[in-house]
Amino acid sequence: MMLLIGIQLFIIALFSVLGWAIRYKKVYELISGFAGRSEEEKAELIRNGYPQKNGTLLLLTATGMLLLLPLSFTSFTFTMEVQFGFMLIFLMGGMIYLSRYEVPRKRKRSYWISSILMIAVFALIGGLTFIGYQKNELIVSNDSFKITGMYGDTWDKDKIETVKLLDEMPEVTWKINGFGLSTKAKGVFKVKDYGRSLLFIKKESPYIYVKVEGQHLFINGGSPEETRLWYEELTD
Repeated sequence: MMLLIGIQLFIIALFSVLGWAIRYKKVYELISGFAGRSEEEKAELIRNGYPQKNGTLLLLTATGMLLLLPLSFTSFTFTMEVQFGFMLIFLMGGMIYLSRYEVPRKRKRSYWISSILMIAVFALIGGLTFIGYQKNELIVSNDSFKITGMYGDTWDKDKIETVKLLDEMPEVTWKINGFGLSTKAKGVFKVKDYGRSLLFIKKESPYIYVKVEGQHLFINGGSPEETRLWYEELTD
């Protein structure tokens, strides 16, 4: 939780400083590609208000994220999705809107590039979210157990060192390589007191902890009953 809040505060501060420098100190070179423009184009863009509005866009994005920050201290489930979703939509939508202040001969191209980029980014995020939310199954056989889906693998049962049913999930401190949202975590994460671990969990207890071949695994099912059934199958 504190790490997520820290990341948000860093982004808010970064956007605020950049927006202030561009909007009020006229450091227009902070805008991507502005420094490489001809002097004529720079002057025209400034007359159109293009760089100034870029600064305003960053300031408004920072303000919106700051207003949403208190959600982190509530029980609202989808805090991270709302906060970073707002940032992406507002920023990328703003870039499409700002294309109207481009120099006339580049206006249409800027509009299409910004629009296509926004579609591509949201298609990628949507695809990854869909794949990440697919359920992982724990399949136990006589001599092995298998976790299906993204990041899944197969392990020998006789190499299991520990199996525990936990009422609470240990603190997840860092994502190394995986899919992590407010309600779900899948992939490789750092877990307090366990170190590098492979997670297949959603925010609902209990959780199964397995140590196999020196690797730490955490998994739970679609319901508490299913999780307990998996635990019984592993310990049978």
